[in-house]
Amino acid sequence: MGTLPVYRWHLAPDGYATRRQLRARDLRPGGQDVAAQLERPRRRRGPLVAYLYRIEVAKPVRPMTPARWAALAKANAARRVCPKCRRDAGYVIPTSLGTCVPCASPDPCDSLRST
Repeated sequence: MGTLPVYRWHLAPDGYATRRQLRARDLRPGGQDVAAQLERPRRRRGPLVAYLYRIEVAKPVRPMTPARWAALAKANAARRVCPKCRRDAGYVIPTSLGTCVPCASPDPCDSLRST
């Protein structure tokens, strides 16, 4: 395997696309290896790199089946349940908090009322 061709940002030839660009065309890489890469220079760090795939080798995106939709709905529902109080928060629990907002920041007046 040789080295990958490297292109500057916005200067890749036609026929190449990133994963996001493929997805916008309802395509996927389909098991092909990375064909080239883009590099965008940055001042204080190494270059920003994006991998490119050949469009003519890309395959269509697989359709969602009812079972895949059900699995996705179940996974998203699990992200809404607070691990502390076990209630559906009505939103995805932030990973920074780890619990729903009421559990993460309990009202200090609640402790005064219980005494």
